[in-house]
Formats: sequence, structure tokens, C-alpha cells
Amino acid sequence: MTTSAPQVNKQKPVNIRALAAKCCYGVIDKGRSLSDELPKQQDKATAKDKGLLQEICYGVLRYLPELEHDVRGLMQKPLTGKQRVFHFLLLVGAYQIKYMRIPDHAAVSETVAATGALKNRHMKALLNGVLRNFVRAREAMVINSSQETTPVSVTPLSIQYNHPSWFIKKVQQGYPEQWQQILTANQQKPPMWLRANQQHHISADYQKLLASAEIAISSIEPLSQAIELTRPSDVTKLPGFEQGWVSVQDGAAQQAARLLNCQRDDVVLDCCAAPGGKTCHILEQTPDIAAMTAIDVEASRLIRVEENLTRLGLKANVIAADAADAKTWWQGQPFDRILLDAPCSGTGVIRRHPDIKWLRKASDIDALVILQQQILKEIWSLLKPGGTLLYATCSILPQENSEQIKHFIENNDDAKLVSITCGDTDNSNVIGWQLLPGEKNMDGFYYAKLLKAM
Repeated sequence: MTTSAPQVNKQKPVNIRALAAKCCYGVIDKGRSLSDELPKQQDKATAKDKGLLQEICYGVLRYLPELEHDVRGLMQKPLTGKQRVFHFLLLVGAYQIKYMRIPDHAAVSETVAATGALKNRHMKALLNGVLRNFVRAREAMVINSSQETTPVSVTPLSIQYNHPSWFIKKVQQGYPEQWQQILTANQQKPPMWLRANQQHHISADYQKLLASAEIAISSIEPLSQAIELTRPSDVTKLPGFEQGWVSVQDGAAQQAARLLNCQRDDVVLDCCAAPGGKTCHILEQTPDIAAMTAIDVEASRLIRVEENLTRLGLKANVIAADAADAKTWWQGQPFDRILLDAPCSGTGVIRRHPDIKWLRKASDIDALVILQQQILKEIWSLLKPGGTLLYATCSILPQENSEQIKHFIENNDDAKLVSITCGDTDNSNVIGWQLLPGEKNMDGFYYAKLLKAM
């Protein structure tokens, strides 16, 4: 009796460029966040291709105006309607040719092959023609750059710096001497920062564990002891990650627990807490506080808070609640310390989330400022006399930061601004502490510490 050989389930190869085009289309044309859209497409890719997919998607979104300008000059008319996803496929091809170390012929052939995966082989000739012309144009540009050329027209700032015009204007107004530095920093790939869990190892001891695992360290932030890695690492390779010995958190965000400076038996509130990094950091540093309450208006985002607490072996009272409407959740016990990580534009973390540039609109800023004012006023009423509130945003816009706090102090006689220690920066004559993107290789962040009069 013979038996047939077992059938092997061969999964059909997935075209990574097609997935990247779908992802970018979902972000730019459908207004979905990259944090939501990318994982959906990565689920369809093999483990070894997930990184390539991420690199292409992040790259297209970082250089979107520049790539669109490059491609637009090679086409008779733009792609619209059902063909719109192929516009992003062209950008995927152009990014590879211009910024990745993939050979031009491979970038073109793989991108053109994606037309089949996107179920429209009729677009194959167009994609092939445009991308090959793009390669030739770049080769000609390299040759011409070494020869005397006539002056070219001035390229718009939005294309030069790959940011929307409205945002460039706001940065120029807020930072007339530093605006170019800020925009350039936003285009850089961010470093990976770690936070050692003080309940297991102090930072110095965890650094030794990293050395034993042959994971190189670039720097140590002196105020918080945050650890910057020389290059990003898979979290599964970090010593004791699953056991809660360490977390991934940018060096700027790690300043919050230090500045809030919780004490034994304090009753603490973390407002807008998701995904819970700062909540956990406070608990790691001061396990003897009386209670920690973490709230966020989006219940779905609190899942991450619970996951982080569980992995780190920490406990907090986690509530889905609107910080602007305390009567719906507050039990009446005032807080000694409050961290208000306010909803903001996210303009300080663009290098980590390049989709912010295209999802955020100029009109959003005024609405956010009003919401911040509402939350700040409501949460202030929950703070004990003599208590401390730390206001934080991952924004660089003065409207949301120094101007917001100045307005609050002027309208609340019981609010006093506390000077913040921030290392080598003289902060005594300014309102709060504004970190700009790339400063100390950290994200853009703002902190202001307020003391409530007795």
C-alpha cells in the first residue's frame, strides 16, 4: 500500500512594494495613522521583509513632497480614482532609487512587478517608463552637477524641507534662528532609548548586561540615566525584556518621572496616560506612593497601559475617562501630584511618526489649544493645595507650550511656575523647558512644573 506524500502549504509570495503603496495610500489619501496602517500590511509580510516594508513606508512619508515633485515632472497627468494607489507605487519606486542601496534595476523591476499584486497589469508599462526615466534623469543630474550650469528656479521650501507650508511658517515664527535645524532634525531616523527598571537594576548595572549581550551604548542622559543605543535592537534581544527589566522610551519622555518627583505616600494622577510609559516609570522610581490613577479618554489605548503594567509587575488604577470632565470619574480624593501629558499636535516626534506632517492640519492647532486649556483648568481643581502639576507635551509649538502656561498662570492666582533643572541649559528666565527635536538626540518635548498655593 502506498501513501501519497503530504502536501506542503506554499504561501504565495507577497510583493512588499505593493504593500508599501497600500500603506502610504491609506495614510495620505484615507487619513489613517501609520501606527495603525503599517501593522496591517506587515501582518501579510514574512518576518524578514517587515523591516524593508517599514523602511520604505517611513521613507516615502518623510520625503513625500520631494518624491511627488520628482515623479510629477515625468508624467503627462496625475493618477486619480482607482489608479491612485499606483501614484504611491511610483513614489515607492522613486524612494528606493533615490535613497536606498537597492540597485536601480532591482528597484524598478520589483516595483513594476507590484502592478500584478495590485491587480492592474495595464499599469505596468506606465510604471516601467516613469521609473526608468527617473533613473536616467538622476544619472543626467549627477553628470550636470559637475559641469557649469545656468541658475535654476528656486525650489519651494515645502519641497526643500519635506514639510507642509503651514508648519514651516509656524516653526519660522516660533524659532526664527533654529527653524532649519528643526526641520532637518525631523527628517532623521530616531535613535532607540531604553529605561532600566529600578525595581530590578539601576541604570549602571543594566548597562553591564547590555555589554554582555554585545549591545552597544551610544550615550547616557545624565539627568534621567536614560540609555541611548548605538543602533536599534529587537526588544527580544534586550536582557530581561520579557521579565520587565527594561522598557523602550525616548530620553525626553524619561524626564517626566524625574520632574514630577513623587514622594512616599503621594496620591498620583497620570492624565492622558496611554500607552503608559510615564505611568510605569513613576511607579518604578517611587513604588511607595499611596496610589496611582491612570486615565485616558480612549479605552482601546488603555490596553497598552495594562500590558505594560503587567510586563513590569506594576499596579495602577486604570480608568477610561475624559480628563476635561472630572465629575464623571473622580471619586473626590484630591491628588498630591498630577502629570498632565496633554493632547497635542505631536510636532516634536515627527522623526518617529512622519505621518504627523500630513495628517495634522493648521486648523487643528487652535482646537488643541482650547482642549488643553479645558483639561488644564479641570485637572487643576483636583490638585491639593501645595501639590504639583507637571504639564507635558510632545509638541514644539509655543501656542501649546509656553504661551499656554503663561495664559494659565495669568488666569490662576494660585498657580506658581517652578524652575526646572535641565542640565547645561539656563532655564531660569523662560516659561518651562522646551526640548527641540534632535537636541541631545532626544525627541521634541515640553515641560512646565506648577505648584498650587496653600
